[in-house]
Amino acid sequence: MGQPEEREGGAAAHSELPPGQRLQRGWPVTHYGPVPKFRPERWEFRVFGATADGEKQCWNHEEFTALPYTSVVGDLHCVTKFSMLGSEWGGIPARTVLELAPPAPAVTHVMVWAEYGFSSNLRLADFASERTIFATHKDGEPLTAEHGFPLRLVVPHLYAWKGPKWVRGVEYMTADRRGFWEERGYHNVGDPWKEQRYSYQEEPGDGPEL
Repeated sequence: MGQPEEREGGAAAHSELPPGQRLQRGWPVTHYGPVPKFRPERWEFRVFGATADGEKQCWNHEEFTALPYTSVVGDLHCVTKFSMLGSEWGGIPARTVLELAPPAPAVTHVMVWAEYGFSSNLRLADFASERTIFATHKDGEPLTAEHGFPLRLVVPHLYAWKGPKWVRGVEYMTADRRGFWEERGYHNVGDPWKEQRYSYQEEPGDGPEL
């Protein structure tokens, strides 16, 4: 199957298919809207919102990609029901961003912002997972534009829409707010092991009212 991985909650498990998923050998291209053109001289990664010092932190492309590089092995589960198991994702851990630009104590969620104003919300605990990564590479190769170059977020324990392509920044929030797909009927949490695909499946406390 895939490489052994640590599921959220501390339960060790081998890579496997969550309920309702099918194994995907290739990597289909799925996204909403056009592929943005990368302009390195204009590219900037921002951390803003409820930061610990109240200030915005910014990196240009050269500065951000110079941050310590690591890799994690993790699956990618698409809400359209395909799963890729045991991929190696290389890039900058989300925890590095949290360390360099700490959130205020009251922060509970983040909004990850991408090109064209696309967004996805995450619980702070999900964002802070040791396996959440701002990926620049997959299986040792740079991402292609269609798959999110220069930067995409990968959150292996959630459905893939929670990890946007073409990421440009993170907003720290002291209350939850739905992102692009979450406002359009997708589940606010997105745990594939619980098949949290759509908002009608939400339980009390899973997210703000639509």
